[in-house]
Amino acid sequence: MIAHRPIADLPTHRVTNQPPPLVDYNLFDTDPGLREALTREGAGWASQEARRFGAALGTQASLAHGEEADRHPPRLHGFDRYGQRIDLVEYHPAYHALMALGLEAGIHSLPWIRRGGGHVAHAALEYMLTQVEPGVCCPITMTGASLAALRQNSDVYAAWASRILANAYDSACIPVEGKCAATIGMAMTEKQGGSDVRANTTAAAPIGGDGFELTGHKWFCSAPMSDAFLTLAQAEAGLTCFFAPRWRPDGSRNAIFIQRLKDKLGNRSNASAEIEYAGAFAWRIGGEGRGIATIMAMVNQTRLDAALVCAGMMRQAAVQAVHHAAHRRAFGRLLIDQPLMRPVLADLVVEAEAALVLVMRVARAFDGGDPAEAAFARIGAAIAKFWITKRLPGHVCEALECLGGNGYVEEGPLARFYREAPVNAIWEGAGNVNALDVLRALGREPAAAEALRSELEAARGLDPVYDRFLAEVEGGLGDPAAAEPLARRLVEDMALGLQASLLLRHGPPAVAEAFAAARLGGGMRGCYGALPHGLALQPILDRARAAA
Repeated sequence: MIAHRPIADLPTHRVTNQPPPLVDYNLFDTDPGLREALTREGAGWASQEARRFGAALGTQASLAHGEEADRHPPRLHGFDRYGQRIDLVEYHPAYHALMALGLEAGIHSLPWIRRGGGHVAHAALEYMLTQVEPGVCCPITMTGASLAALRQNSDVYAAWASRILANAYDSACIPVEGKCAATIGMAMTEKQGGSDVRANTTAAAPIGGDGFELTGHKWFCSAPMSDAFLTLAQAEAGLTCFFAPRWRPDGSRNAIFIQRLKDKLGNRSNASAEIEYAGAFAWRIGGEGRGIATIMAMVNQTRLDAALVCAGMMRQAAVQAVHHAAHRRAFGRLLIDQPLMRPVLADLVVEAEAALVLVMRVARAFDGGDPAEAAFARIGAAIAKFWITKRLPGHVCEALECLGGNGYVEEGPLARFYREAPVNAIWEGAGNVNALDVLRALGREPAAAEALRSELEAARGLDPVYDRFLAEVEGGLGDPAAAEPLARRLVEDMALGLQASLLLRHGPPAVAEAFAAARLGGGMRGCYGALPHGLALQPILDRARAAA
């Protein structure tokens, strides 16, 4: 009889020099930048809830849900077996599990039910959720942000707000009156217009009161299984905002037909669809002809979330890279001790921390209540959205490279994040749209320009490199009307200035010094890790040692 050796004893199956799985850790407790920002920006009261949520997200089960939700994209069932239209999108159970986790934590409701720090607490929780699976953040963001627009129709708000604000998840495809909670989607763009929504051709015909029937084709509808959709259509007085429920007031299915699901590069766990309005019932939200002004109340909220989920992905990318390097040996020592690898890892951490301080400061401005904070929220969200979403793809790519082939395969999270990375630069206005919006705010809203200057000036005198950079930024603020060809350059400088100001005032000295040295005054390089010699790197690396 032949004796068999255990597989673990076979020389070709001994696994060495591989990092342990990064599971069962607390995303809040291991993130000093997030803990500091939560308290600094006025939501210290949410620390215990954030700690509980961070622990729930870091479990092996939750992390597996993120992988499974992306690996099994939603499927469209247009018809039942008898040929009746059902327009049903089937999601994997992992998607539902993460949706429930986020909604039950109140990510969507905190800005509305908690005065003083509600937006900051919301930002902290969503920043952590996106590190598990970014796709579920889209419908959660839209659900909460919808209330900013719905408040402009008191009857609709009264009928829907309690279910939108409920800290619960109800995925049943039934009239909202029979549900404990509701989710809200958006359907704005059309084939011929894209970002130019004024080119929309969907028509709205009045049927009495605030009721209309919509007819047209929407090229992108986010989260098509939502209970209602904010949408734009042409009424007699021009482009108008509407709220189209999946079920009509009489309980019958509304004429909203899902034509197909988009086969997307990333964001695969979240369905995006083309839909037809074939005489679909909708309520008017806001004044007729005031569609863009009405929907912008919601868009400014979702722009902040687009930036903060990118900050969350940066954090997770840096954590994965540092975790790998802290356990992987090459050329006789750990990667994290290699002289050329250390500045690469530190630079990834610096970028992630700079993104975090900016989004959390803008979140506090949404909580503000005074005109100066409102003005900063208006311009700060567009600046953060423009810059942080642009920095994410290169950041994830560099982190992925730190893992080598282990980062490129789909078994780890970084390949998924790399596919996800471009979407938030496109959603809610691509780079040019946001850059031009910043210029318009500077030119038309003196309070926005003053709020920006005040935030930049607050760090004057703390670093000579920053002071020289600030003089250049302020020179570019002189004539916004003439600056359109340079808009991207100017908004990039504003973003860098804001991040540097915040880090110099509130960040760890090592992070602030590295950021100023590597990003300001001509220090920006085309690759991560080209840091000046002599910086204190260990304190920076320690901020991303999630397993420690």
